[in-house]
Amino acid sequence: MRVVIFAGGSGRRLWPLSRVKSPKQFEPIVGDRSTLQMAVDRVLESYGPEYIYVSTNAAYAPIVRRQLPALSSDQVIGEPVRRDLAAAVGLALMHLTARDPAAVDEAVAIVWGDSIVSNQSMFLKLLDTAAELLEADKAGIFFVGETPRFANQNLGWLELGERLPGGGDVPAFSFEKLTYRPDQDVCRRLFESGQHVWNTGYFVTTPGFVQNLYARYQPLMWDQLQEIGQAIGTADYEATLARIYPQMHSISFDDAILTHLPPGSAAVLHGDLGWSDPGTLYALKEALQPAEEENLTKGLVVDDQSRDSLIFNDDDDKLLVAIGLEGMIVVNTADAILVVHKDQIPLVKQVVEGFEDSNLEAFS
Repeated sequence: MRVVIFAGGSGRRLWPLSRVKSPKQFEPIVGDRSTLQMAVDRVLESYGPEYIYVSTNAAYAPIVRRQLPALSSDQVIGEPVRRDLAAAVGLALMHLTARDPAAVDEAVAIVWGDSIVSNQSMFLKLLDTAAELLEADKAGIFFVGETPRFANQNLGWLELGERLPGGGDVPAFSFEKLTYRPDQDVCRRLFESGQHVWNTGYFVTTPGFVQNLYARYQPLMWDQLQEIGQAIGTADYEATLARIYPQMHSISFDDAILTHLPPGSAAVLHGDLGWSDPGTLYALKEALQPAEEENLTKGLVVDDQSRDSLIFNDDDDKLLVAIGLEGMIVVNTADAILVVHKDQIPLVKQVVEGFEDSNLEAFS
């Protein structure tokens, strides 16, 4: 099975730990390995370096190659500009099938380079089971879910339908619906129903299955992808990509493809992966310190009587002292300090985007 790891986001919701020039997936936010390196570590031994690809922004390709020396430069797929995930997934799948036409009907796992998985054996078991059920034609695409630990309103929820035959001790269910970031009351009902799991965003499918959906529901994008695909491996590739890719519609993969899945064509596997998506600073706190009353600290920090706070100090020459905080995010780096209440975290990205085309752009 081939694995494509997506690592092209700018990570502005994790500012100032994550910057446009070096987004969160490349930073050692957890331990001394970046989340991208950990994502590759999880699959390297089982599937082999030759079957692993990374999709990223072309500007980040040198960082990817430096962090992942086991991968060849051909396994790093660079987007010349951002055009959201429909274009990015389409481009990655086109690379797989252009280089090996047989790959069109072979399993491919799509995973993300900015999430955390602590139960690696369960993660691999779910991927392998999905590939087996895919080969047995039980469905055309398998979503990988996380058994929910609490009513998390910051991500998507997958509704489980009837249990499908096969899968052994990893049950497979028909896919009913995706609910994205429900409000807290709805989220609590989904959690208590026992019929919903967290959407990790990981899935296993074949390039051919997804490409047929592009051809049917995104015909213009499919024509553009085919033209790019014909140039892969030739001297004209870079020029063709630079000419066509910026013209592609900027649309999410969910809206472009997943909303058009034929009935009965999708299924869901889930297990206790220890999965979390530290997409915001408070989500990072939840991921690494799930006890709400406890704090998460890093660096030279002195705290007294604070609770439910993230206090990070990335400046070894400065002492950060926090007293009596509750639900606060405090991050100190060499060139920026952020102080924000956890309920206002969504405003971080908005504020940092405002740095563009101003005298503060260098801090973004």
